[in-house]
Amino acid sequence: MAGIRLQPEDPDASQARPPASSDLISDDDRSVAADSWSIKSDYGSTLDDEQRHADASEALSVANFRAASDYRFGADVMEVVASWTKSLCGEFSQGHLSNHVDDSNCESVGQLEKEPFNWSVLDIGTGNGLLLQELAKQGFSDLTGTDYSEGAIDLARSLAHRDGFTNIKFLVDDILETKLDRKFQLLVDKGTLDAIGLHPDGPVKRIMYWDSVSSLVAPGGLLVITSCNSTKDELVQEVDAFNQRRNSPSQELGASGDQEVNRDPPLFRYVDHVRSYPTFMFGGSVGSRVATVAFQRN
Repeated sequence: MAGIRLQPEDPDASQARPPASSDLISDDDRSVAADSWSIKSDYGSTLDDEQRHADASEALSVANFRAASDYRFGADVMEVVASWTKSLCGEFSQGHLSNHVDDSNCESVGQLEKEPFNWSVLDIGTGNGLLLQELAKQGFSDLTGTDYSEGAIDLARSLAHRDGFTNIKFLVDDILETKLDRKFQLLVDKGTLDAIGLHPDGPVKRIMYWDSVSSLVAPGGLLVITSCNSTKDELVQEVDAFNQRRNSPSQELGASGDQEVNRDPPLFRYVDHVRSYPTFMFGGSVGSRVATVAFQRN
């Protein structure tokens, strides 16, 4: 997931001379470094603040960090995600896709905005914030990005102001212990679930992730996950497992005969996925290096 760091041939000589202009890291390199660092395998609340800041400082300041050639969520992927998400939201707004929402939950998104550009959007684990910039280019205006890294948020703000996207809001927030009390009509995740899955306590962290996400997506809203570690089918299976876990207490009560089974409808349902990514054949199976999948919250 992280980029490639090229070591100088002679570290001592490198330290003895002032950096040349070609060694100075650019804003774009720093943005890639921030995004790569913010989704490292040691993601999450298990790190103390001092270690987080030390890791961030290293990732954001190293002058010869060259990540673009190995970075899996490049500009091409973000452009695809943004344009595809816009089209999907438009289809929901115009009623071309069925809106499976319980009538009792219709106050938040049951009345979906006729114009998807008015949808509230949250990007969790935003990193450098460039996905939100792509969504802004597609016409979305109510945009918020969160990341547990203060360094990443500072950089995302800087890049947004540099590029003229001053309407994007950025907040420091850990998705595993979110303090947000607002629900969003569209939530996007680019690599955050991947990073959480790499944590030694990945299974527990993933449960925390889904509990937080389900509290942040408004009823009838959309969740769009982009992953380079999971296939479309694996993401669908994970959502199915989350839905089943939510219903397990009522199933146990029903099996004991002490109480009538009252199963809730699945909280998330699969809607669609990006089909335009390049594919490759491996072991007789066709795959893609990136998967983007959309789910709707009931």
